[in-house]
Amino acid sequence: MPNDSVHVSAMGRKDSVWSLGEGQAPEDLDKPIDTPPLSSLLIESPQGGSITVGGDISFVAKVEAKDLLRKPTIKWFKGKWMDLASKTGKHLQLKETFDRRTKIHTFEMHIIKAKDNYAGNYRCEVTYKDKFDSCSFDLEVKELEQSQSVDIRSAFKRREPKQEETPEVDVWEILKSARPDQYEKIAFEYGITDLRGLLKRLKKTKKEEKKSEAFAKKLDPAYQVDKGGKIRLVVDLADPTVELKWYKNGQEIRPTPKFIFEQKGTQRIMVINNCCLNDDAAYSVAAGEEKCTTELFVKELPVKITKEIEAVKTTVNERIELECEVSEEGAQIKWCKNGVEVPTGPRSRYRVKSEGLKHWLIIDDASKEDTGTFSVMASGGTSEAKVQVDLKPLKIIQDLQDMTVLLGQPLKMHCEIFPGNVPGRWYRNGQLIQSNDRINILQRAKNHRLEIANSTIHDAGDYTFVPEGYSQSLCAKVHIIDPPRVHLESLNFPDNTVTIVAGNKLRVEIPISGEPAPRVVWMKGERVILDSGHRVRAETFTDHTSLTIDIAEKEDTGNYKLVLQNEAGEATASVKVKVVDIPDPPEVPLVPEVGGDWCSMTWDPPIYDGGSPILGYFIERKKKQSSRWMRLNFDLNKETTFEPKKMIEGVPYEVRVFAVNAIGVSKPSEPSKAFVPLAVTSEPTMLVVDDITDTTVTMKWRPPDTIGAAGLDGYLVEYCIEGTDDWRVTNKELTEKTKYTITGLPPEAKILVRVRAINAAGASTPRTLQHSILVKEVIEPPKIRIPRHLKQTYVRKVGEAVNLVIPFMGKPRPKVSWLKEGQTVDPTQVTIRNTDCDSIIFIRKAERKHSGKYDMKVEVEKHVDTAIVDIQIVDLPGPPQCVKIDEVWGGNVALDWTPPKDNGNAAITGYTIQKADKKTMEWYTCIEHYHRTCITITELVVGNEYYFRIYSENMVGLSEGATQTKDSALIVKEGMQLKNPEYIDHDFKEPPKFTQPLINTFAIAGYNATLNCSVRANPRPKVIWMKNKMAIIDDPRYRMFSNQGVCTLEIRKPSPYDGGMYSCKAINDLGDALVECKLEVKGGFTFSELMQRGVPLHLIDKYMNETKAVVQPEK
Repeated sequence: MPNDSVHVSAMGRKDSVWSLGEGQAPEDLDKPIDTPPLSSLLIESPQGGSITVGGDISFVAKVEAKDLLRKPTIKWFKGKWMDLASKTGKHLQLKETFDRRTKIHTFEMHIIKAKDNYAGNYRCEVTYKDKFDSCSFDLEVKELEQSQSVDIRSAFKRREPKQEETPEVDVWEILKSARPDQYEKIAFEYGITDLRGLLKRLKKTKKEEKKSEAFAKKLDPAYQVDKGGKIRLVVDLADPTVELKWYKNGQEIRPTPKFIFEQKGTQRIMVINNCCLNDDAAYSVAAGEEKCTTELFVKELPVKITKEIEAVKTTVNERIELECEVSEEGAQIKWCKNGVEVPTGPRSRYRVKSEGLKHWLIIDDASKEDTGTFSVMASGGTSEAKVQVDLKPLKIIQDLQDMTVLLGQPLKMHCEIFPGNVPGRWYRNGQLIQSNDRINILQRAKNHRLEIANSTIHDAGDYTFVPEGYSQSLCAKVHIIDPPRVHLESLNFPDNTVTIVAGNKLRVEIPISGEPAPRVVWMKGERVILDSGHRVRAETFTDHTSLTIDIAEKEDTGNYKLVLQNEAGEATASVKVKVVDIPDPPEVPLVPEVGGDWCSMTWDPPIYDGGSPILGYFIERKKKQSSRWMRLNFDLNKETTFEPKKMIEGVPYEVRVFAVNAIGVSKPSEPSKAFVPLAVTSEPTMLVVDDITDTTVTMKWRPPDTIGAAGLDGYLVEYCIEGTDDWRVTNKELTEKTKYTITGLPPEAKILVRVRAINAAGASTPRTLQHSILVKEVIEPPKIRIPRHLKQTYVRKVGEAVNLVIPFMGKPRPKVSWLKEGQTVDPTQVTIRNTDCDSIIFIRKAERKHSGKYDMKVEVEKHVDTAIVDIQIVDLPGPPQCVKIDEVWGGNVALDWTPPKDNGNAAITGYTIQKADKKTMEWYTCIEHYHRTCITITELVVGNEYYFRIYSENMVGLSEGATQTKDSALIVKEGMQLKNPEYIDHDFKEPPKFTQPLINTFAIAGYNATLNCSVRANPRPKVIWMKNKMAIIDDPRYRMFSNQGVCTLEIRKPSPYDGGMYSCKAINDLGDALVECKLEVKGGFTFSELMQRGVPLHLIDKYMNETKAVVQPEK
């Protein structure tokens, strides 16, 4: 019997069940499944549960939406990967609801008629933007008590066998060779539902087997046999004498007709006859201490339908029996209607019956709903047939009659049909009629009645009675007569007046009633409004009429008359239309008064108020040069005057006004004439008497503390005689000076004086002298006030200007005279100018001859005051005289000289001594600010020959020239005499020549830049640096170096202003030479940046012009 046993295999198919179990590797089966931690989304998580096969269960998850802007996304999963959204159907339903009061989303998953393979782990995931929450729960499905427990064979049974045979596939071998991450895919492909149990057994088979000592060949891991067939389990013993025992599920097997034991050499065979489902178990054989195991799977043969069910056609209330025969007694089959299993419970209309191989589905009282396709399903096939249930023919005994009823009278309709037990529905104008307090629907056997207690207009129409289940219907018309009426009370308009804003669309809908529908006419005065009007038109509908004005205008205001007529009577009504609008703009505002930061303005109300009273005004202002208006009041101004404040003095302003009524804000008025807020100045300060004569009084004062944007035009001086209020203006024209002489006064009169400051805004508050003034001249002795710096010798350098101011006092005006060394001052050399209060000595260009003592004398009648001013004009001294070498010894030279003949009109403060080697004739300073006229120079180099020169120094500086020794000093080593040979000196003199010129350079603003060149000349040249042909002298931004003929100009942190043409000029007695280059500075400064850096305006102006001149040629 070689074909009696085969290895376990499963038919390659796609299972219709939506649950496929967990997808874990064998080594992970015993590990717990981690549940992710909850976040703030789920406020109620679904909980695990347990049901029996065929039961229903629901799982609920709730999410609070208080902080969510939209609905969150929820997904339900079975295991780790299966999304249940695509598996919804008759066994799985997903539902979502939202409670607006509590702001909670509720998500439900309903499992209907659960199957045993629905058990497992489920997961619910909720996402919202970047938030995530999930919850896992378990479902346990228990078998019914009479059913057998589910084991691994369920993975190999075909739930829905197909008619076509497919080749068998060894799933065991596929799983053994597959990776753990492919288990779920294999389970889905081959329809394995209990993957967890299968993988547990696979894990055991994968354990490494030890070499058996008792068995030469063990049992195969698994065997499969058809139900009712026979199978042989064979082992090969290594030791035939070993005692052998067979076990089924751990229980020892004894020999019976079902279990037969055989021996063939070393083979031991157990034969199982007539296999049934109970033989599906784990078998093992023990040989001494060793044991080997296997699994036997019994495959149930499909149940086939041997006799098909037949189609049935009958009428309602008849009995229906559907009969079929199957190939096996006691087989389980399923009856369905239109693909849905029919209920067969105690309260169901369907009954099932079976006898042997026959099965029936019985319907005792057939109805129209029983029409459809019925099918019977067995494990080996399906049979279906159509059932047609028709109605019995309808007979109309009494039809409905047309009726005419007065409004408010009862309405009764009646009909009679056969068969009598057929219910029906009443319709009016196609709308179903339901019973209520006013409408009563009755049925007694064949009679059907519709009764309405008080008929209304809405009860008119086409009435239809439709017997249930029949296509025939009974019809009648009901006509209700009612006189026309206009229902203005429903408009809720006071005094039947409609107010509309101009420019808007007005549509007045007035309910009307009347049966038949009345003819409606709208009129304004004697003019009839037609429904074909363009802007104003009237329209009439079934239950209302309307007056439409597309764009309301002021002329549309008035009474509109409405006339209704029908055969039952006539009705009239009137509606008043009032068109309101925003008011016209107010008149142009006037500004009668202006202050420093305020003004007062007035205006006239608008001519047309828009049909609504003016509630107030809005005021705006703007600067004349600006286009931006600024609202000045946010609360309505009830008056036609206003006082804007907080304006900038000196800036022109304009104001405008808006009128406001209940409709809105008008257009703005025309702007007022431009005005400038100006304030008068404060009063002048420090008003004092400066001088008094017999007929004049001179007053002086200081300018006001506050002048303002209007500036100061001048001053107005007034006086009055003490004891009167007659103030007289002394200056007909304003005086700009802060001093004024009042003339033509009566002698010895007492007067009061006041001064006002005048500007464009007017006169300031007057400053009045607190006491009266006696008009009488007072003699004041002269007094010279010598400034402190003139009380000692006043020293200036030759060429500088001398400008000395010596104030004095005295009345009347003193007489001033000047003498120099007792002689009259020469006016061609010294300029003297005298005023009432001071005397000025001015020398434009001082010379040494201007030195001396100047005597000043001030006279007032017999009173005299004198003062002396000592002026000293100093100059650079001359060079020292007779510089000679007194003695030379070792490395020392003793020098002696006499003071200069010209000390520059100042004391000699010191001398500067320099030395030069005869070979190079480069001079080096030995000592500065030396006070004596003899000195010893030390640390001279042996073998060198030196010349010496001396500068004299006073307070002005070093003398322009120096006196050089005629002889040189040769430094020789002591004890040696060297006779110097006489040579003819070569003439090394040459004019300046640049060996390396300047190069055009780019510099970065803010970073130091250098310009370099080299020059050769003898004697040593004088180097002059120039910018734009202007010599650079004493400018701290530049540093100049010269070393061994290399000339360097360093520009410290240049700016664009430092760009330009730079040149270097070398000059000596034999000639001169010039080189040039262009410097450009990148990253310049704007005008404001140069101002912030303190650059003078004339330099900024020059820089801007130079920049333009450079840019234009480049363009």
